[in-house]
Amino acid sequence: VQLQASGGGLVESGGSLRLSCTASGFTLDLNAIGWFRQGPEKEREFVARITRSDGTTYYSEPVKGRFTISRDNAKNTVYLHMNNLKPEDTAVYYCAVGPIFATSPRLFSSWAQGTQVTVSS
Repeated sequence: VQLQASGGGLVESGGSLRLSCTASGFTLDLNAIGWFRQGPEKEREFVARITRSDGTTYYSEPVKGRFTISRDNAKNTVYLHMNNLKPEDTAVYYCAVGPIFATSPRLFSSWAQGTQVTVSS
């Protein structure tokens, strides 16, 4: 089971980015894929989650209405579309596999390497 995250970069405040999380070694029809982020000197925090079987989504309050998580099961890939980005969104973003109702990083596994998102003001 391996996840690979990509798509980070430098963007101005108000801009958009799309992150990708591609899975190998299993198919996207069990459990959930979650996106997390860790800013400088901050703990890793939950961002969004999508259930692999039926596409049910859940978001943290800071990103609700700005970020959208989606999946393409044919490509074994989960996306995080980030709009109206703010400087406080600057962080390393990670994806991982976990239970369908979980938001705690401790309950997730098979972490991808992080992808840096930097939002300039």
